[in-house]
Amino acid sequence: MLFISHQVVIPSSEIELQAIRAQGAGGQNVNKVSSAVHLRFDIRASSLPEFYKEKLLNLSDHRINKEGVVVIKAQIHRSQDKNRTEALARLQTLIKAVMVVQKTRRPTKPSKGAKVRRMESKTKRGRLKTLRGKVKEY
Repeated sequence: MLFISHQVVIPSSEIELQAIRAQGAGGQNVNKVSSAVHLRFDIRASSLPEFYKEKLLNLSDHRINKEGVVVIKAQIHRSQDKNRTEALARLQTLIKAVMVVQKTRRPTKPSKGAKVRRMESKTKRGRLKTLRGKVKEY
């Protein structure tokens, strides 16, 4: 069972874990042992509340495919158990991230003093650049 919050729990039967061979360097161990883990979680068929399902399906994340299945591949660790724990933790953080409500941005304007300081620094910089020019002889 994967605990998301006090009310939301995902049963283990809804999460499909498959051991696969890891990619990359690692010598003979990589070729012999299936230490990487492929996690598949179908959002539409899950027991998550509708609010979570809608948010997850609207999320533009490369781990969620068009069919609404979350696919997470964990191959960081050498042991299969650690990779399984890592994949479940990633799924948990993905679902928890949906719960967080974004603050609405209030448009702000720079203060009058900030505008004055900006214009002063620009004129000062402009004067400095004009002093770098060629000297005119009269």
